[in-house]
Amino acid sequence: MDRTTLDVYDAHAAQYAQDWLDQPSPDDMYALLEQHFAPGPTADVGCGAGRDTAWLAAHGFDARGYDASAALLAEARRRHPALRFEQAVLPELAGVPAGAFRNVLCETVIMHLEPAEALASAARLAGLLMPGGTLYLSWRVNAATSQRDARGRLYTVLDGAHVRAALGDPIDVLDEHETVSESSGKRVHRLIVRKG
Repeated sequence: MDRTTLDVYDAHAAQYAQDWLDQPSPDDMYALLEQHFAPGPTADVGCGAGRDTAWLAAHGFDARGYDASAALLAEARRRHPALRFEQAVLPELAGVPAGAFRNVLCETVIMHLEPAEALASAARLAGLLMPGGTLYLSWRVNAATSQRDARGRLYTVLDGAHVRAALGDPIDVLDEHETVSESSGKRVHRLIVRKG
């Protein structure tokens, strides 16, 4: 994980947590999860303050959240004390078991890593899936070059073909498109794949 980006999230965790709650609900993403995810163990990687982990749990998924930011995890545990949250850093995700999940959600996280680490993260996320499992992966679509926002968070430019290739085989693409998120109002690239 980009150290500067992680430091920003740790320093402003409470504000980001509230900002995400104040945004409109990401109903467009949730509709895709309802369509493509199946009952079973579900990982929310880059869970932040736990909003989407809580939605997954409320909709019958055996969900647990993982994040690199200790401060965001503290917000998640405070807001959702009945749910499970653990610290794990992309791309390694040390301690997160491979092949253990029916579903993996990673919503707008990998663009915070340098390109090589973002692709390594995509491969590791696919490796979390059991056979027949589904990965929902998205990232913010940026300008032509990687950049940092006013606080210093990294936004790396990613190419969908390179991300797909990093996932390895056998992977079936269920859906891939760019859209403006109903929640953030930002343009995102969404990729949903199933492991063979």
